[in-house]
Amino acid sequence: MGFPVVLYIPSLDYIDTVSNGHYIYVAYETRNIYLNPLPIDAREKVCRHVDALFGAGVSDALPQDMGFEYSRRTGRIKNFSIAGRLAGTLRTDGGIALTIAGAQHFLDKSERFRENCVMPVQEAVPFVSEGRSLFCRHVERCGPGVRVGSDVAVVDSNKVIAVGAAILPARLMKQYSRGVAVKIREGLKGRTE
Repeated sequence: MGFPVVLYIPSLDYIDTVSNGHYIYVAYETRNIYLNPLPIDAREKVCRHVDALFGAGVSDALPQDMGFEYSRRTGRIKNFSIAGRLAGTLRTDGGIALTIAGAQHFLDKSERFRENCVMPVQEAVPFVSEGRSLFCRHVERCGPGVRVGSDVAVVDSNKVIAVGAAILPARLMKQYSRGVAVKIREGLKGRTE
């Protein structure tokens, strides 16, 4: 069964003439029509989002047995999990808010995902892992796939220590010495699990 949609269809009932003018009475008939959701598999939809946001081929890292949570009101995918752990949430603007577990899974399984990662200098790692913002002067390396507003993983060697949104594109993160480069959403030490 699909989603209910109420259509108001005008139907011309009759025309009544009064002394000087014509009056047209229109009655509306209501019909409930059930629309089926898009005929796309939930896994395929998430794969397309991941490929569009993080680069073609990154979705190959997603397993076949992913879990999905749907909205009760709209039927849309709210979030997806890998091996029982929340991996990401689909945002209303079309983006994906990755969790640390999701970013770590992509980092381990996909070489192309590294293009969306930022590596801080060693002295900034404790602060970033607590959930504090990463500043431009503390960026050691930045992948070419980092764009303004995109979700990025902050990586220390081969371990994800935080995830957040990039404030600057990759080329400006290394060029600037002042200002915030990545606004951290979730740090490794600050999470509750």
